[in-house]
Amino acid sequence: MDLIINSLLIIPSKELKWRFSRSSGPGGQGVNTTDSRVELIFDIKNSSIISPFQKIRLLEQLQNRIRNGCVNIVATEERSQYHNRKLALVRLTNLLQEGLKAPPKSRAATKPTRASQNRRLTTKKHRGELKKKRQRKSSIDD
Repeated sequence: MDLIINSLLIIPSKELKWRFSRSSGPGGQGVNTTDSRVELIFDIKNSSIISPFQKIRLLEQLQNRIRNGCVNIVATEERSQYHNRKLALVRLTNLLQEGLKAPPKSRAATKPTRASQNRRLTTKKHRGELKKKRQRKSSIDD
């Protein structure tokens, strides 16, 4: 089953590697006999589907999640291997979609306008006057 990331990128199932093992989660006696833990491995560096530009972007964006050029997704939440496989595919899809997003535009630094500077100063003066009015007046005898 091919994995659809977006309209331009579809990862064939032959590029996805699966590993199964016994899960430590819920499942009663079945935990000891079924391999419900799912590990999905996708090799970004050696993928024939991903363009060089996409590889660079993914390797930069997902650098904390990548080991030896591979993304490793583990799913152990469900009792059945089938559900954990579906969960791993969804996680990989979301991860790759996030990794391929264009970085946000950097904010251009601007100076405050003269009007906003004046508003700020008048507000400061107003607050200072209020605080002065609250102070106790010192008498001549002191």
